[in-house]
Amino acid sequence: MRLMQVALGLAFAAGSCTAATVQAQDSIYIPLLTYRTGPFAGSGIPIANGMHDYLTMLNERDGGIGGVRLNIEECETGYDTKKGVECYEAVKAKKPVVMNPWSTGTTLQLIPKASVDKIPILSMAYGLPASAIGDDFPWIFNPPATYWDGLSTIFKYIGSKEGGLEKLKGKTIGFIFFEGGYGREPIPLLEQFAKDYGFDLKMYPVTVQDMQTQSAQWLGVRRDRPAWMIMWGWGAMNPSALKEAAKINYPMDHLVSVWWGGSEDDARPAGLAAKGYVTLNFSAVGANFPALRDIEKYVVDKGESQVSAKDKVGESHYNKGVYNSVLIAEAIHNAQKLTGRRVVSGEDVRRGLETLNINAARWAQLGLPEFGAPLKVSCTDHNGHQATYLQQWDGRKWVKVSDWVTPMTERVQPLLEAAAKDYVSKDPAWPKRTEPCDKSS
Repeated sequence: MRLMQVALGLAFAAGSCTAATVQAQDSIYIPLLTYRTGPFAGSGIPIANGMHDYLTMLNERDGGIGGVRLNIEECETGYDTKKGVECYEAVKAKKPVVMNPWSTGTTLQLIPKASVDKIPILSMAYGLPASAIGDDFPWIFNPPATYWDGLSTIFKYIGSKEGGLEKLKGKTIGFIFFEGGYGREPIPLLEQFAKDYGFDLKMYPVTVQDMQTQSAQWLGVRRDRPAWMIMWGWGAMNPSALKEAAKINYPMDHLVSVWWGGSEDDARPAGLAAKGYVTLNFSAVGANFPALRDIEKYVVDKGESQVSAKDKVGESHYNKGVYNSVLIAEAIHNAQKLTGRRVVSGEDVRRGLETLNINAARWAQLGLPEFGAPLKVSCTDHNGHQATYLQQWDGRKWVKVSDWVTPMTERVQPLLEAAAKDYVSKDPAWPKRTEPCDKSS
């Protein structure tokens, strides 16, 4: 019986997973919390497509993972934390092997539930940075890099252009961000850097209501004249920010974003006006990979994908969705090896996530050579702190403009440990880790 993704419908738009999906006893259930509607859909749709299509390709090409088909079901959240939690509650009785919240706000709500429900949370390159500390958060995983890693890499890039970070003393750095859990996560490290390097920090929050206007924020930028602007935007906020930056003639090559500002649909609306805009990325752009060609062959060409056009395969956010599903598939593969069972549970996949080890040879074996930097997760490190690279908009496409750049781990790690300790200390009932440690192969 062909296992299909549950189509997005009116029930999903209400944030509930009411569509009937029969989970065969010999399948592995993978729910995907997605948002194909609302002001964040421009970012959410390509990621949802990439996640879904890679897993579907494994079903159609390989019969699943280890001979077990994957039961893939989407639940529409509209990037709303309440709906995200409702989706989680609706699907957890179906025994998912992993949850993908795809929202920092939802992730923060699910963190306390994970160890109780025995469902690992995969918040890929988002969520709570401190959850990288595996001793305190054994059920939460946020590879390949935390927001604090990303911010430190941005500062390494800025330092390389300024002739050293010490040259920032007395200058102004602007931070425009989505006013929510996601946008506020890097602020503690940003404020620490302001003290360390002596720059004046100006912050420009953008609410949901302001995302498509932002004129007030960018008038503030014009007034403050920051030497560099750092952006932590999402959805409709990003293209609007680029258009407003262009209106005030802000130098685009001094506007740098975390990886979530780096989709084609973020830059394309501004076109040539966005030329020079720089973002981080942790996965390759383009469809010239054997695994992506298999997606086209086994999924897109058969009408089993929701991509609007075939050339959407390989775009920046689509490939991030693929990356997310590679992590899921590798964790299931590891869990099967660790347990000797074909049909694995959430507890098994937690062990599989904790033993992720995707080196260059493994990326190539997966049909994704040089798609990402080598990544290794361990019992104590649930992130990996993978290197990222800089990409720049040339007016019509993204161009890679740096090698892989490692984050300032020596600066970030102590802060992560302190933040984890602070989080745990505020909850007297927080469970101490009792889960055994498996070694990565």
